[in-house]
Amino acid sequence: MPVTAPYGSWKSPITAASLAADVVRLIELNVDGDDVFWVEMRPKEGARYVLVRHGAEGGPVVVIPAPYAARTLVHEYGGGAFAACGPQLLFSNFADQRLYALEDGVPRPLTPEGPRRFADAAIDEERGRAIVVCEDHSASSRDARTTLVEVPLPGGEPRTIHEGYDFYANPRLSPDGARLLWLCWNHPQMPWDGTELWLADVAEDGSLLDPRRVAGGPRESIFQPSWSPDGTLYCVSDRGGWWNLHRLEGDGLESVLSMEAEFGRPLWVFGETTYGFLDDGRIAATFAEAGIWRLGLIDPDTGELARLDTPFTAFGYVHTNGDQIVCIASSPTVASAVVRIDPASGSIERLRSSASEQLDPVTISEPEAIEFPTKDGWTAHAFYYRPRNPDYAGPPDERPPLIVMSHGGPTSQTTAALRATVQYWTSRGLAVVDVNYGGSSGYGNAYRRRLNGAWGIVDVDDCEAAARYLADRGDVDGKRLAITGGSAGGYTTLCALTFRDLFSAGASHYGVSDAAALATDTHKFESRYLDTLIGPYPERAEIYEQRSPIHAVERLTTPVIFMQGLDDKIVPPDQAQRMVDALKAKGVPVAYLPFEGEQHGFRRAANQRRALEAELDFYGRIFGFSPADEIEPVEIHNL
Repeated sequence: MPVTAPYGSWKSPITAASLAADVVRLIELNVDGDDVFWVEMRPKEGARYVLVRHGAEGGPVVVIPAPYAARTLVHEYGGGAFAACGPQLLFSNFADQRLYALEDGVPRPLTPEGPRRFADAAIDEERGRAIVVCEDHSASSRDARTTLVEVPLPGGEPRTIHEGYDFYANPRLSPDGARLLWLCWNHPQMPWDGTELWLADVAEDGSLLDPRRVAGGPRESIFQPSWSPDGTLYCVSDRGGWWNLHRLEGDGLESVLSMEAEFGRPLWVFGETTYGFLDDGRIAATFAEAGIWRLGLIDPDTGELARLDTPFTAFGYVHTNGDQIVCIASSPTVASAVVRIDPASGSIERLRSSASEQLDPVTISEPEAIEFPTKDGWTAHAFYYRPRNPDYAGPPDERPPLIVMSHGGPTSQTTAALRATVQYWTSRGLAVVDVNYGGSSGYGNAYRRRLNGAWGIVDVDDCEAAARYLADRGDVDGKRLAITGGSAGGYTTLCALTFRDLFSAGASHYGVSDAAALATDTHKFESRYLDTLIGPYPERAEIYEQRSPIHAVERLTTPVIFMQGLDDKIVPPDQAQRMVDALKAKGVPVAYLPFEGEQHGFRRAANQRRALEAELDFYGRIFGFSPADEIEPVEIHNL
């Protein structure tokens, strides 16, 4: 019989130590012939980004030796850190950001030392070069100059082949090497607002002939332009209100299929793919419907979509190998893994799991997709997770505390995939709701653009609406509501705690407290992001001040815990420190955990563990329950 115990005090087999030590992040994937390559972020190895390969002979095997790490900082968020083509394997090394070639297992630098970063390489074997996005920081991170360059494979000084735009991505050569496509865009657009698709002929000496824009603009977002094996140019465009698949015909794009589903996602990192071409001519593609990602096969001649029956609800880095689909996939009960799917038989081969041990299914709280009314007649979306632990039950007269999760971005999306950190909370008796507030991707352009001009308002409205919906339904304790988030989600958290009075505790992970400081003191990629989310700065400086929690500390009376990486270039640590100092002086309960050596997000196992346990201890002391875990108490000032 389950033991009756207060919510939050249940003893769980899911420990912070196991989550930090036994889980790797699978963050990039590509296929070259029979070889499948991917990158693993390994907390146990000091957060090293390890490039591994699974070949015809098996695997996985590590292909670059320590201390090298396949991680680029272009756009700060990186991605596209490696490229493989036949005997050529290139990667960007984290420590010096130089481009390297791997030769007989030994890395050899291709680019000179200097303040440049490289990402998203396309290997041009015929001409003995790589075409790469280059970000030059000779001036400053905020004024970095981004271009398309060619890097000789023997090594040497990069040569610019296209310039003039603030940002570049996705350089890709046609199968015959005669044409090059790429994406580019300018401030203040972010790539999910508007990008341009360019095409050029390639001369024998590698120079570009007749470069021209063929699609896109400031209000059309193009994602993943790709060449089919027969040389047709495909891409995902949101010109119809949803990210749908298109192809280039003549001088313009034509739709391959049209449906209220998202076949693309925000281009936060390089190298993401949602579709690939099978040998029989069909296109394997993943798409989101009502926030759930699915997999299907598209006939490009008829536009018909055949859905594949898989256990997965989230997919990333979709590639093909002959008649097989290779991707990173996860389900509500199984951790993300590199998988190979045979669409003919339905068989699934797991090449690598992100977790060394899977969670016991009896402990897993599966998500309930909920829709609920919010401001201005909109319907918002979230995934709700009930407390679940077969060994415990809550008191019959008690409802569990609720943790409202606000994802980052804010133009990102939470999915129905298994997240061990969510299970950490639910297995201890806390309820969780993971909110896809207005501004999230996965629900079409109109929903994504709800946040334009309204960051700090619409997102907070929807997080509050989710909490009220569950409290009114009788699922959770309406007097013990917490909100947590990282980065942009931390801003939503701090706005909810400062400008509203629904929540009684909160946790900000490297969150924004000063919108104006973010507009003036962040890196180039996001330096004009707030033009869309709030308004141009300094023209709308008064709105920035009105929406910045740091300027309204007198309104904040709710306990908060802050966690911050001290090497963060996206949200500098000064934003957290100023908020903490103000709350200390004001007498509000506040805790602060700064982490040396961490950037935007915590990657080292010890820090991941400490952050999770500290947040649990904080909630326990604010909400009045005693965690079963033996954890180091966090110092809470003014409590």
